[in-house]
Amino acid sequence: MAAGRAFLRAAPSSLAAGAGRFAFACPTALPLTAAAAAATGPHRRGRGRCYCSASDAPPPPPYVLTTPLYYRLLDKRVVFITGTDEHGEKIATSAEACGRNPKDHCDTISNSYKMLWADLDIEYDKFIRTTDRKHEAVVNDFYSRVLDSGDIYRADYEGLYCVSCEEYKDEKELGENKCCPVHLKPCVPRKEDNYFFALSKYQHQLEDLLTKNPNFVRPSHRLNEVQGWVKSGLRDFSISRASVEWGIPVPNDTKQTIYVWFDALLGYISALLDDGEKASLQQAVERGWPASLHLIGKDILRFHAVYWPAMLMSAGISVPDAVFGHGFLTKDGMKMGKSLGNTLEPKDLVNRFGVDAVRYFFLREVEFGNDGDYSEERFINIVNAHLANTIGNLLNRTLGLLKKNCKSTLAFDSIAAADGISLKDNVENLVDKAKDQFENLLLSSACETLMEIGNLGNLYIDEHAPWSCFKQGGESAEKAAKDLVIILETMRIIAIALSPITPSLSLRIYTQLGFTEDQFRTLRWEDTKWGGLKAGQVMMEPKPVFARIETETDEKDQSSSKATKGGKKKARSQGLVEA
Repeated sequence: MAAGRAFLRAAPSSLAAGAGRFAFACPTALPLTAAAAAATGPHRRGRGRCYCSASDAPPPPPYVLTTPLYYRLLDKRVVFITGTDEHGEKIATSAEACGRNPKDHCDTISNSYKMLWADLDIEYDKFIRTTDRKHEAVVNDFYSRVLDSGDIYRADYEGLYCVSCEEYKDEKELGENKCCPVHLKPCVPRKEDNYFFALSKYQHQLEDLLTKNPNFVRPSHRLNEVQGWVKSGLRDFSISRASVEWGIPVPNDTKQTIYVWFDALLGYISALLDDGEKASLQQAVERGWPASLHLIGKDILRFHAVYWPAMLMSAGISVPDAVFGHGFLTKDGMKMGKSLGNTLEPKDLVNRFGVDAVRYFFLREVEFGNDGDYSEERFINIVNAHLANTIGNLLNRTLGLLKKNCKSTLAFDSIAAADGISLKDNVENLVDKAKDQFENLLLSSACETLMEIGNLGNLYIDEHAPWSCFKQGGESAEKAAKDLVIILETMRIIAIALSPITPSLSLRIYTQLGFTEDQFRTLRWEDTKWGGLKAGQVMMEPKPVFARIETETDEKDQSSSKATKGGKKKARSQGLVEA
């Protein structure tokens, strides 16, 4: 997967850092974009809905993301764009190695990404392929605009070229044996007669953009990196290839093809067109440009934060609002690679642990914007502790007590039950905190905040011990019934707030609370307000909503326990518990 790139260039078979895009988007090599992808768009909230008022006022502009976020919960009209970047020398070479022509090869790869997004519970609004006819039409229009601006000229170029990056490299940035610092392969000398884009012309405009809008590149250490590149002096770059046949022909010289990055970046715009409509650059721009956020891998930051805005300025088009560069993954502290045999297969992770576990771990454990490490031991420990124990066990034990003592029926409204209870105020404050963290892409912090709500719920039920109060009867039993309502209302709120991260788990929680799937699909962030559960509401039969991941050590412990306790198995944390 192309590391964090919205348009993916390689088969999604492995998650090697720098070799792939989890878009939670995380969405990630997998995981980081893929994981972030995960953070929103999975369960389509409000797709295609109209938010116009009765006054016939024009609708607000859409929030255009080139990888998903959680904004559907805020009732914003979101367009989540993803797709595959299918041109260039590297694609043609890969196709030949597989014994296929480039188009058939791209069909296979593109379809594999769509299947992977489905496995990861990620849904998108637009899937663009750079071999689509509408995309080629947009690229041709864009090239003509830049040419008319006087920013394209022809010249010879000679330098060291990285085929994997599809980029000429400065010799000073190369490692030993003139190796690319990203792919660790020797760069090859090349000399070509190409067309160039006058990037240097936009030196001062880019400096002004970065100075006046420091949020254009995030996080801040990525901004510093980009400012360093710009201040060191920008050089014009080649936007055509004479030696590459697999690409869009240059409009004024069909003997050359357009450089893959000059082509691929425009996929963000061409994707906005509806299928079947007449394709043009202006039509696409009017469909929702500029993008609100580009979520990309740190290795392609230069293309998105330097080349792309300058290209847009040349064509007279607005630059995107922001570019966010995520990091890479390592595995057990080591860089991943096929030669080391330590790559991560996203489909294998989902098949072994479930999609919610995969989404949650990468968004919780990797601080968005930085590099992160995957360890299976830590993966299992985190997922079991947070999803199986803190969330799943709390719901299960509470529903079990409600079934035993209240026939699974709520005796009080959640507002009345929580009157004068500090837990309600604490939950509301933490929900507001999580909302702010989501909006600022502090996804790991948002997960921590939501787990803090779960911890408060567990602390509350342990301190109030409703199982004992029910046994005492009278006012104590009435108080215990209120306590169960309070905990279940807390679980309802967690389910909504956590749904961008773990949509399937959140749905299971919500339906056990007596709601339908249709009700879950229409939820908005405002529904996290305390007061959703009403007296008389009947809960579903308690069932584990998240199965604890068993390890070899767990199985050995259970076998030992069975042998020493006359066949009694060790209790699983996800079972029904009555303290």
